[in-house]
Amino acid sequence: MDDSYQPPDTPLDVLHEDHEILVVNKPAGLLSVPGKGPHLADCLIARVQEAFPTALLVHRLDRDTSGVMVFGLTPHAQRHLGLQFEKRGVKKTYVARLWGRLEPRTGTVDLPLIVDWPNRPLQKVCHETGRAAQTDWRVQSYKDNETRVRFMPKTGRSHQLRVHALALGHVILGDPLYATGAAREFPRLMLHSEELRLRHPDGGEGMKFRAAAPF
Repeated sequence: MDDSYQPPDTPLDVLHEDHEILVVNKPAGLLSVPGKGPHLADCLIARVQEAFPTALLVHRLDRDTSGVMVFGLTPHAQRHLGLQFEKRGVKKTYVARLWGRLEPRTGTVDLPLIVDWPNRPLQKVCHETGRAAQTDWRVQSYKDNETRVRFMPKTGRSHQLRVHALALGHVILGDPLYATGAAREFPRLMLHSEELRLRHPDGGEGMKFRAAAPF
């Protein structure tokens, strides 16, 4: 990634803004936070803070994943939202295109994950030392040798959906880390954060933010 990082030059896509929170639609190919080195400084939080100087990070999406992200605009909002993520109060829905035909049409992956140290940043399933990770899935449609699926992760481990899809035997199309052969030959990672449901930090009202998948 160090040599080939070419983030998209697209304007900030703001889905919602109020006195406590900011919700944006992150493009694929853009880091959520800066990487190591000045060539990896361009990232979503930097772009957001140019327009909203008080914005604070709450969670991340992988560089190659697009979709809905929420930021706190006050320290109170950041703490409130952070606790919701920590206590699994935020409901997340992703859309993905997978290699092959995933069956049955619904199910749950319950496989603990840990970093694959010799092959960082890859993650792997490890029943001895991995951290608990659960993902519900629901098939949307089948087309040729492909499955369109919605993932509803219950936890938020690094690369969780990518590794759980691999464990199911149906990698996410275009995944530069876990896919091989024809499954890798796509213009981007076919994974998108479609929807976040959370409680507003000021008053606790339930809110839903959504951005349609661009694929």
